[in-house]
Amino acid sequence: MSESAVKWPSGRGRFVTFEGGEGTGKSTQIKKLADRLKAARMRILVTREPGGSPGAEIMRHLVLSGMGKLLGPEAETLLFAAARDDHVRTVIQPALNQGTWVLCDRFADSTRAYQGSLGQVPAALINAMQRVTIGDLKPDLTIILDLPVEIGLQRAAARRGSGTPDRFEAEKLGFHQGLREAYRKIAADDPARCVLIDANSDPDTVAGRVWTALRDRLLPTPASVVSI
Repeated sequence: MSESAVKWPSGRGRFVTFEGGEGTGKSTQIKKLADRLKAARMRILVTREPGGSPGAEIMRHLVLSGMGKLLGPEAETLLFAAARDDHVRTVIQPALNQGTWVLCDRFADSTRAYQGSLGQVPAALINAMQRVTIGDLKPDLTIILDLPVEIGLQRAAARRGSGTPDRFEAEKLGFHQGLREAYRKIAADDPARCVLIDANSDPDTVAGRVWTALRDRLLPTPASVVSI
């Protein structure tokens, strides 16, 4: 089904998040999806976490510089929560209310994977922070890009070049292997919202899988198709 054959829903925008470990291609796939949706004359906002708003970008610097790790996983969780609160209130929710589709590079699932599963922050604390920061907001669709850890780290290193690894890229192999399993569990536990995408292919092939997931999940009925 081509974009020109799709009758896009009106009203509130749709919230699509991309998750996955280091080097899985989230930024590349978000750009490809955004370009495809823009070609279909959709209003699109691309954003990221941590970051996406002025206040949250300050928190991003603190987290990726390693400050959060020095303070401990619970404090790091609070930094992410503060950034997400600002991001949701000032960027994501207003855009959705205006009918814009929001494509976000990471969201709450990252906190559950990185700080929850790997940092062993209690689920009760993460749930409490989520209630405060995002309330009832949740993605309409979460794309989880899945890739063997060694390949993802190679991609991340190539992208980084001579730059210094950030706080998460610098973690040991076992951390990244645990992260992959954490994301696979998130996908398995919430199949109505999450789609696990094999990212071990060329970018255009992966983009086709992402498009199919979005079409099938957010436009599932024949009534969504119009003649051209």
